[in-house]
Amino acid sequence: MNPLGRSGVEVSALSFGAAGIGNLYAELGDEPVRATVEAAWAVGMRYFDTAPHYGLGLSERRLGSALRERPRSAYTVSTKVGRLLEPTDGGGDDLANGFAVPATHRRVWDFSADGVRRSLEASLERLGLDRVDVVYLHDPDDHAEQAFHEGYPALEKLRSEGVVRAIGAGMNQAEMLTRFVRDTDVDVVLCAGRYTLLDQQALAELLPAARERGTSVVIGGAFNSGLLADPKPGATYNYAEAPTELLDRALLLKAVADRHGTTLRAAALAFCAAHPAVASVLVGVRSAAEVHDCADQFAATVPAAFWQELRDTGLLPADAPVPADKLSQEPS
Repeated sequence: MNPLGRSGVEVSALSFGAAGIGNLYAELGDEPVRATVEAAWAVGMRYFDTAPHYGLGLSERRLGSALRERPRSAYTVSTKVGRLLEPTDGGGDDLANGFAVPATHRRVWDFSADGVRRSLEASLERLGLDRVDVVYLHDPDDHAEQAFHEGYPALEKLRSEGVVRAIGAGMNQAEMLTRFVRDTDVDVVLCAGRYTLLDQQALAELLPAARERGTSVVIGGAFNSGLLADPKPGATYNYAEAPTELLDRALLLKAVADRHGTTLRAAALAFCAAHPAVASVLVGVRSAAEVHDCADQFAATVPAAFWQELRDTGLLPADAPVPADKLSQEPS
């Protein structure tokens, strides 16, 4: 288990992203969901991340139900604030937002202090928990001023009251997360898709700033929403069909992995985990089989020669930490 900043909260190095069990893209039954969470527990995942956004609260309800019989002190849960769920009279589904659930609610952006508290209270009710360990401001890209001047102070107050133990922000970009690290006292930031084998935007400023401040980083989107898991025509990147140039680059990475007797999935996970600022790699999973595959890939040793070839061919920046760097620094 790894600490999140100075909060006292600990997370497993490989963690469970619960968007999938909120019916991301396609419907899942309750029993497969329960089997997925049980598989995660069996392979040692002890950090579970969810949000109201995921399936209009379905992810939170399912996660809480699946964990209910586990000792509360044995796992860490994070959820997010910034989108309130308001009931609607309309029918239809939520597929426009990526989730195969009935459109029973609508999302309302709200990073006010009142909105933060209301969102957390509703999340606790859906989860069936009396507390969560970590709360993130969720995707405040277009709401920066309210998030910094109202939402963040509200989270800081909740932390000082002991309602939550760690606070942070979760986004699909590195720039604003860097501002959170530098200008606030967050314990952790969740950076999705911006530190991968295909995209190292977080390497320039976010990760060095986090390292300097003692702020932990959780990395999501290690597979860039699918492209690095299985690069082929039609594969997705950033939740849309991958551009040709990125598909070609992913195929080059896969060819190098094949030559060195490893897999691109193992390399993608290992790369994210290798940076010293990173406390956990968050994987979105939809089945027990995916859980076991991710755990196996995460446990695999990627040959040092693989990393060297990536550096030699310019497929990876020379200053991006890789697992082989740690091995070379250990005393013999």
